[in-house]
Amino acid sequence: MILAIVLPLLTLAVLLASLWSAWKAVRTARTPQGAVGWVVFLLTAPYIALVAYLFLGHHRYRHYLVSRRESGRVIEAAGDFAVRFAPGHAPDGLNPRPFEKLAAMGATRGNDMQLLIDGDATFEALFAAIDGAQRYILAQFFIIHDDEIGRAFADRLIQAADRGVTVRLIFDPIGSRTLPVDYLRRLRDAGVKVPGKRKLSRRAGRLQMNYRNHRKTLIVDGRQGFTGGLNVGDEYLGRDPKFGHWRDTFVRLTGPIVSQLQLVFAEDWHWGTGETLISPLHWEPEPAEADMTGLILPAGPADDMETGTLFFLSAIVAAKHRLWVASPYFVPDTDILSALKQAALRGVDVRILVPDAIDHTLPWLAAFAAFDECRAAGVEIWRYGDGFLHEKVVLVDDSMAAVGSMNMDNRSFRLNFETMAVLFDSRAARDVAAMLEADFAQAWKLDRPLSRQKLGIRLGAPFARLFAPLL
Repeated sequence: MILAIVLPLLTLAVLLASLWSAWKAVRTARTPQGAVGWVVFLLTAPYIALVAYLFLGHHRYRHYLVSRRESGRVIEAAGDFAVRFAPGHAPDGLNPRPFEKLAAMGATRGNDMQLLIDGDATFEALFAAIDGAQRYILAQFFIIHDDEIGRAFADRLIQAADRGVTVRLIFDPIGSRTLPVDYLRRLRDAGVKVPGKRKLSRRAGRLQMNYRNHRKTLIVDGRQGFTGGLNVGDEYLGRDPKFGHWRDTFVRLTGPIVSQLQLVFAEDWHWGTGETLISPLHWEPEPAEADMTGLILPAGPADDMETGTLFFLSAIVAAKHRLWVASPYFVPDTDILSALKQAALRGVDVRILVPDAIDHTLPWLAAFAAFDECRAAGVEIWRYGDGFLHEKVVLVDDSMAAVGSMNMDNRSFRLNFETMAVLFDSRAARDVAAMLEADFAQAWKLDRPLSRQKLGIRLGAPFARLFAPLL
């Protein structure tokens, strides 16, 4: 008798909740495709879709918006960089204004960059910087593993703390979900300031696990900064037998751009801990002799605009002769696809470098659904064969180079917090071009259409593309 009453009421509650969620998706989804997908899912399979929507369907990262408002003093502390170090002219004929608007920070002169190719060079430079720290270290990684390099990383931070250096470490609770509590406890016992997983999860919101902080950053004394694609794990040194060689890129930065990178960390730290970092940090960077013009472009789901999408669109539109992009995941939306094709049609050398090896099956398959239309317009698809390619790099003509954590997919466009170091400089462009040319030498150009791929790819690619808004 009770069951006969409860079941209809439960069914009615689920249907009403699904209708309300569908209406919310229509009003707030970031793309029409995402709205349609959720509405269809919620109305046809409400019992499954409602649970999925609770965890994956939120559209604005409200917790971070609150933190951003509260950390206004941090922004004011670093807000005059663009005035004091203004470039004075459009560098190398490329207008940095769209990128400045997206970054909410001006491009600055007086910077320098050094590419760090693959794990050995990256961790050697990171550990040297940590060992040389005198005042403080700010570290942030999406993934930290308790493996050989992960423990070596912890040892270096602990040794720095023992020398009296203030060490702050933040990580993503989803990306680092396997990190043992003992690893964090060991750091805290040594004096390293690191929030716990539970605190970070509470700050994120228990039902907003789809949003992830994908940034990888190290800053030492406010004078040198690092960012790029590598996390802290043995696989990033090529020690995973499944992938072998792990092709990735980090960049070492000096000059005023380091303070911009520091500002992004300060916002993330405030979000994760509630602590405002102003006086503890060094905000007077010294100009580098190289005098490169550049900026840090942060992006995330709390932004008013689609920063990630607009970053790639701005780079594509700016390209006159060459646009080379390296990304482990290529699941672009219709805007990016159209821009890539239009660039190729007007004669730009457009090359997309992706891995041939499979890291995550769905985005790997979904990429095949976009390859044919790109190639039909003249876009070249190159597949890297020497291990797994994980770098996130953009090269425009001989004028702009960007290295960071942003992939060319919807997750980086709309769901992840990302960072790109953007240099408007011919030397930076030459260095990145030389690096990518070496990568292309280890790759092959795709010339086989989807219809001639293996059966699993032919069947899987269209299906995987349905999940593009979540990949």
